[in-house]
Amino acid sequence: MSFKARIVGNATVVDVDGQLIVGNRHELKRLVLEELEGGARRFVIDFARTGYIDSSGLGILISLSKRVRELGGELRLASLSEELQRLFELTKLHTLFEIRDSLEQALSD
Repeated sequence: MSFKARIVGNATVVDVDGQLIVGNRHELKRLVLEELEGGARRFVIDFARTGYIDSSGLGILISLSKRVRELGGELRLASLSEELQRLFELTKLHTLFEIRDSLEQALSD
């Protein structure tokens, strides 16, 4: 499991490689908050290489979304697998997040 941030155009893309679970959620939070403190305001979290998100991972995403919005930014999610897409729909979180099919779509809107 790893998280990496990179700049693509005017957005900070955070790649999630593996699972987003209770054991690593604080690493993602720390990374995004550091970028936020550094002035980043547009975020895309790319789940192209993510197979699983547990409830604590969903909680961190909600928390980060709220914090980013409070500071006038935006956070989008990209490249969710069918299984993850269903998870967001079942939990109604698809209404909270801007979700795009691909990283390219998330960056171009």
